[in-house]
Amino acid sequence: MDNLSEKVQKKPWIGWLLFLATLVIVFSLGLLSSSITERRLEATLVTQPNPIEGIEARNGVWEPYYPREYQSWKETSKQDFVSKYNGNMNRDMLEEDPNLVVLWAGYGFSKDYNAPKGHSYAVEDIRQTLRTGGPKDENDGPMPATCWTCKSPDVPRLMNEIGVEEFYKGKWAGKGHEIVNPIGCADCHDPETMNLQITRPALVEAFERQGKDISQASHQEMRSLTCAQCHVEYYFKGKGKYLTFPWDKGTKVEDMEAYYDEIEFSDWTHKLSRTPMIKAQHPGYEVWQLGIHGQRGVSCADCHMPYKSEGGQKFTDHRIQSPLNNIANSCQVCHRESEKELIKNVYERQDAIMENRAKLERELVKAHIEAKFAWDKGATEAQMKEVLRNIRHAQWRWDFAVASHGGSFHAPVETARIITSALDKAYQARLGLTRVLIELGYNQEVPMPDLTNKELAQEYIGLDMEKLHTEKEEFLHTIVPEWLETAKAREASF
Repeated sequence: MDNLSEKVQKKPWIGWLLFLATLVIVFSLGLLSSSITERRLEATLVTQPNPIEGIEARNGVWEPYYPREYQSWKETSKQDFVSKYNGNMNRDMLEEDPNLVVLWAGYGFSKDYNAPKGHSYAVEDIRQTLRTGGPKDENDGPMPATCWTCKSPDVPRLMNEIGVEEFYKGKWAGKGHEIVNPIGCADCHDPETMNLQITRPALVEAFERQGKDISQASHQEMRSLTCAQCHVEYYFKGKGKYLTFPWDKGTKVEDMEAYYDEIEFSDWTHKLSRTPMIKAQHPGYEVWQLGIHGQRGVSCADCHMPYKSEGGQKFTDHRIQSPLNNIANSCQVCHRESEKELIKNVYERQDAIMENRAKLERELVKAHIEAKFAWDKGATEAQMKEVLRNIRHAQWRWDFAVASHGGSFHAPVETARIITSALDKAYQARLGLTRVLIELGYNQEVPMPDLTNKELAQEYIGLDMEKLHTEKEEFLHTIVPEWLETAKAREASF
């Protein structure tokens, strides 16, 4: 100690150095203590009792108790990202690919089909799309109330109030005043425990028919199964339009094709070819299962809702979006390649699929047009039976491959296999049509219409788009305000 004092007296700067070092240590300890206190407080706030009771469809009610999750969920309203083939922007897919108009001739998708945006737009988009028609169409038309099933947490609330079968019954417009809140908290979470839960009975029922108990699923499995409530293939069964998953024979494309063929189901009859068609919905879950990520136990949420940290608190990012817009938190948690290299890998897989998809679409369009030509020439049902079967199976497989949106990345090998098998079916259909036309005395090429843009394609299949837009505008200016007023009164009564 004496030596230290002597040194300090001889070299005063040593004392100042010791003083400053002491200040740094004390300040650091203070910061550490403050951080620990703050994190303990945050943990207390996160684990505080949740006063939410029952099925609370209003997403804003959840905000005070789960502010980080809520704020990230609100970002699903952003339209700020475009990838090579998708994104979250409002894109007219019929304008980008007019072949789709002919492929869906006679069905609502030929009127209007936009790229999917964020969950915040679920209710708004289904109200505004031409597929749900105008006032006259909706009061007397084919759109059932079942179409609301995946659009809002008001659906499980309403199912709980009036029953599942009763919810599915009736017309789409008949329950529009009840569906207000876009996809949100109550769709996936138990309000008392915040555990993930299944709120749509169709998924539970599909598991039961396969002899499986979905209640035994692990938390990691639930991070995909909550998505599988909606991002799957389904159909409306019977007169009651009961939402059903066609998984009884399996979840591969051929399994569901066999299921539909056995019950002789069709969504619509094609306006040109007269083929009884199946419209694939969005079988993302089924396709994901067959890819490397699904096989390795990587969940939907791992990539589309990755974990993030703020203020020392880890939580799930509820801005459900393309991993390509969040590569650092999604892809690079496991992959060590650069962002540029990872994007390149994704686009290489997508490009390969899209090349054959375009070929398949062209073959299917020609098959539909040639089939109409054969009918007009006097073809019989016996002559056309096998042709229509091949068209049905080819387009079902095409639709299955493309409607899953991320299928070309989720399972590129399986998606390529499906498209290749569809191409074979389309070639068989056209070969069969050649034989039919020769039997009818026609041995030349069938003339093809100009389909270079959406307007020409819609005119060719006989759509009066001006009338459809007028009816929709009338609907938006009359019925929707009535819906919102009724909904506002109901919300105030809660």
